[in-house]
Amino acid sequence: MSFENIGLNDCVLDAISPLGYEQPTPIQEQAIPIVLQGKDLLGCAQTGTGKTAAFALPIVHQLSSNPPKHKGRKKPIRALIVSPTRELTSQINDNLRDYCSKSGLRTTVIYGGVSQHKQVSALRRGVDILVATPGRLLDLCNQKLIDLSTIEFLVLDEADTMLDMGFLPDIKKVIKMCPEERQTLFFSATMPNDILKLSSSILKDPERVQIDAVNSAAETVEQKVYSVRQTDKKDLLVHVLQDESIYNALVFTRTKHGADKVERHLRNNNITAEAIHGNKSQAKREKALARFKKGKVQVLVATDIASRGIDVEVLELVVNFELPNLPESYVHRIGRTGRAGNEGLAISFCNEGMERNHLAGIQKLIGREIEVIE
Repeated sequence: MSFENIGLNDCVLDAISPLGYEQPTPIQEQAIPIVLQGKDLLGCAQTGTGKTAAFALPIVHQLSSNPPKHKGRKKPIRALIVSPTRELTSQINDNLRDYCSKSGLRTTVIYGGVSQHKQVSALRRGVDILVATPGRLLDLCNQKLIDLSTIEFLVLDEADTMLDMGFLPDIKKVIKMCPEERQTLFFSATMPNDILKLSSSILKDPERVQIDAVNSAAETVEQKVYSVRQTDKKDLLVHVLQDESIYNALVFTRTKHGADKVERHLRNNNITAEAIHGNKSQAKREKALARFKKGKVQVLVATDIASRGIDVEVLELVVNFELPNLPESYVHRIGRTGRAGNEGLAISFCNEGMERNHLAGIQKLIGREIEVIE
């Protein structure tokens, strides 16, 4: 199937043609027709599957094809996309600007950590599609600077991360401000009970789309596991990263404190590294990511939550300094490399303790054994 025969209007097709969009990804092929039919959607998909276009393209189609329901007002906000981090909201908004280029629709992004002045100015000029993090969104709603009563489309993206970050109370308040008559699209990389409970409370007879990113990651990413004592992990990491063929690497730790310790150890061994996690300011996280993308920093050390929204075109290596306790998180981590047809390498350090159990869960999920190198 091509984008031409998936049901999108010329405004959307003309906008995505210069972007090189030809064949929809599996989630786009399944989700776009559902959204065009006006149905609620529950999508289980990892970052990197083309999820943003799966919900954004049909929303742009619907808004450009139909006049606003709330006439006589200043341009009403018709679609709201809520996402956990500044990096991810900015990424979604950048994509939306491209998708809206032929339709005349306006989009803007709001997030915390910066002055609200520019964001409020954009809102006053009028926007059709608003992309927001939960905290700043609720703050501006409480200041009566945002009116959500005109929302026709509500998208919750990376819902599991928003729950992990403690945004559930904010999300519930935002949902109450939206009209009941709306179309809701709900996306999450994992589907624990809390997520299923939240989704069932806000979706009406949803269609479910599940994209299994496990196989694609397993096919394009070479996976290795090193059995290593916890105390030796830092020295093993230095040894791995001193390989001259490794241009860049993303290293995952379980905690913020652990990320800082790994960063210091790498710097002490003359390896350029920066850590990003929830305790770092948004500006510092963005600066570190920009330096990493430009090749000024060889290693980015990140916690799972801070890593959401990191999108590096060519990433050679992912290192699981500590194995995650959720097998789905492992798949999400290693999916950062081996994208767009490139080959990737994922190396995991596994100690003799609880991480052996984590490894067993990962192998069960991906349906294969990973050789453990002693």
